[in-house]
Amino acid sequence: MSNYNLDDPVELLCALTEINSVNSTLVPGASGESEIATFIGKWFTDRGFDVTRLEGTPGRPSIVACSKGATSSKKIMLNGHIDTVTVASYDGDGCKAVRKDGNVYGRGTFDMKGGLAGQMVAAHRAVQRGITGQVIVAAVSDEEHGNIGTEEVLKHFTADVGVVAEPTMLGLTVAHKGFVWFDLKINGLAAHGSRHDLGIDAITKAGYALVALDKYAAELTSRPHVKYLETPSVHASIIKGGEELSSYPAECTIAIERRTVPGETPEGVRAELVAILDEVSANTKDFSYELGGGFTRAPLQVSEDHEIVRSIQKHFQTHTGSPVGFRGEWYWTDAALMNDAGITTVLFGVDGEGAHAATEWATESSVHTVADVLTDVVVEWCN
Repeated sequence: MSNYNLDDPVELLCALTEINSVNSTLVPGASGESEIATFIGKWFTDRGFDVTRLEGTPGRPSIVACSKGATSSKKIMLNGHIDTVTVASYDGDGCKAVRKDGNVYGRGTFDMKGGLAGQMVAAHRAVQRGITGQVIVAAVSDEEHGNIGTEEVLKHFTADVGVVAEPTMLGLTVAHKGFVWFDLKINGLAAHGSRHDLGIDAITKAGYALVALDKYAAELTSRPHVKYLETPSVHASIIKGGEELSSYPAECTIAIERRTVPGETPEGVRAELVAILDEVSANTKDFSYELGGGFTRAPLQVSEDHEIVRSIQKHFQTHTGSPVGFRGEWYWTDAALMNDAGITTVLFGVDGEGAHAATEWATESSVHTVADVLTDVVVEWCN
């Protein structure tokens, strides 16, 4: 690793980028988060923080760094994920930080080591300036797959408010969608391919369900718009069925993803799907189904008048001379888990492009802005 000044957020980003931290669930055999967790733990220990390494899942550690000496109960948690998606699809060496034209290129620079570097430096600077409360930095594993890192952190640590540094292009995200996953099984009846009198073709019956799902998708996107998020949506993600050419398929399974907006519940969403499928069943000969699954992640919605929102607004204006833009994201983030755990959490992160893409970069200026704004936010919150 090059000789970086690790107190500078951009140089810290370069150092983090050069540690391979590809999520080992997404890419079996990949590096995972162990090396980067060790690096971050040492970085905080060297700067006087209490460091906890959580590793309930072996090889998938998260680091929680807490400032020492709090004399008030005020707490803020800065959360950033340390895993990345694959470097195999990256154009060039994804684990080499390249500084060019005011940007830092490399896998994870944008999503989201740039934001994490800004958070780390902000926490350190805030402590140096003096805080009576506590700043907690959660550098978490597995955000790109199952979120085991943030889930584990929330079993052991809490705070009043939180900021997740997903890349928001320096916008302030106060809402994002959630989702519910379903497994739909269409039942057929296995028989020899010559016995049309005995067999029920689960795959062709599934076609009726898919047409109904397509109509449901159109209906969802025509609903009244929710601020920042527009509408819910639904799609079929995976379809499987059949054994061989000369047999009637006994079943066909369809994995369905339903993206949700604030105010929707998993129970309500399931009821909508059941009503649609029951109607198909009533109008289609030999159609029968089972609806399983139901894994869910909640949407996020934070009031624009909340203290943490106003604090970021104020300090962004001070540092940039411009008002911060409010945003909603259509994707889901760890912020919803924090919010559900009683930590009012928003998203604020770097500018750039290329999340999960062949080329990825964060702008150096935005990494500095995140560090500067969050330093002031932490100092204000903790005093």
